Amino acid sequence: MKNEIEKLLRESPSMKAKDIAKKLQLDKSTVNSFLHAHPEHFKQDENFCWSLNYSELRIVFPADCWVDCTLFERILSETGSPISSHANSIIFVISDGCALMLEAIARLMALSNQLAYYGKQVTIDFTHSTSTLTYLDRLGFFDHLIQQVNVLPNRPEISAATTYRGNSENLVEIGAIDPASPDESIPKQLKESFVSHAGNKYSIPAFTVLSELFGNVLDHSESPIPGFVALQFYKKHGKHPAHIQTVISDSGKGIIGTLEPVLAKKYPELFKEITESESPAEKMLLQKVFTQGEISQTGDKGRGLGLKRSFDEASKFCANIIVRQENCEARILYRNGKLKDFRYEEKMPRILGTHICFDFFL
Repeated sequence: MKNEIEKLLRESPSMKAKDIAKKLQLDKSTVNSFLHAHPEHFKQDENFCWSLNYSELRIVFPADCWVDCTLFERILSETGSPISSHANSIIFVISDGCALMLEAIARLMALSNQLAYYGKQVTIDFTHSTSTLTYLDRLGFFDHLIQQVNVLPNRPEISAATTYRGNSENLVEIGAIDPASPDESIPKQLKESFVSHAGNKYSIPAFTVLSELFGNVLDHSESPIPGFVALQFYKKHGKHPAHIQTVISDSGKGIIGTLEPVLAKKYPELFKEITESESPAEKMLLQKVFTQGEISQTGDKGRGLGLKRSFDEASKFCANIIVRQENCEARILYRNGKLKDFRYEEKMPRILGTHICFDFFL
C-alpha cells in the first residue's frame, strides 16, 4: 500500500484520503488509518489533504571525469551517508561527461538497492549523461537494480545486457549471486574473459580467486538482497596501465559483522590479541582473515580458508584488492608475488555488506 500511495501522491499531491482510496480501489478507513500511522512519509494540511512528507538528499557526481571508488567515497563523505541520513528521498545525479568505473558502479547499485529495500525513495538521474546510462544498460545494471528505484530520464525497456550477453570479451555482464538459485556458470564466464586478456597461465589462479569469492557470498551473505559480480577490461590510458577489474558485492552482514560477535567465544586468544592491540580492531581482524585464515563464524577447524585462498592466488598477479566493509575499507597491494602494502581507512560512510574489487594489471 505504501508504494502505491507514494506513487499516486508524487503524481497528484494534496489529495484527501477518500480520493486516494477511490483511485487505488481501497477501503477509505484503511487508507486513512495507514496515512495517520506513517507521519514520517505522509503529511496532512489544514484542508485535510495528504502529501508526501520527505526531505531530500542530493548526491552529485562531477562532470567530465572518471569516478573510481576513491572519488565515489569522497563524494559520499562530503554529503553524508544516505543510509544514516534522516532524508527519505535520495537522488544520485550523474553529471555530463561523468564516467563511472566498475568499482564505483558496484557501490552505487548496492547502495541504491539497500536504500530502496529499507524504504527510502531513490532516484538515479542520468538526464545529462545518457552515454553512461547506455553503458550501464549494456553492463546489466538495470536488470539488477530494484524496480522501486526511479531512473531518469527513464529506465530502458529492453535490456541491452540480455540482448548482447556474452558477445564481448571485454566485459562480463553483472550476474546475480542468489543463494536461492545460484548460477554456477558465472565463475567460468569470468575466468574465460580474464584468460582472454591475461593468458592461459592464469587460468587456474583466476578461477580459484573468482570461484572462492563467488562461493563465499553464497554461503555467508545472509541478505534478502542478492549479491552480484561483474568484470570489465580497461585498455591502457595515459599513465594508467591496462587492467582487468572484477567486482564481487553483497549486502549482508559483512566479514567484520559476521566474525566479531563470535571472536571472544570461539577464538579467545585472537580476541585477546586484537583487544589489547593499539591498532583498530577491524583492521587487525581483516589482516588476520586475509593472511592467516581459519577464522569462521562456526569456529570449525578447516573453515574460513576461502578468502585467504583467494588472496594467496591473487598474490601471483600484480594486483590491487579493495575490501569495503560497512564503515571501513582495506586496500591490499601485491607485487612480484609478495604483499607490498596493506592500507586501512576507517569512519567511512555506511554501506552494508562486503564489496571486493580486484584490479589485475597486465
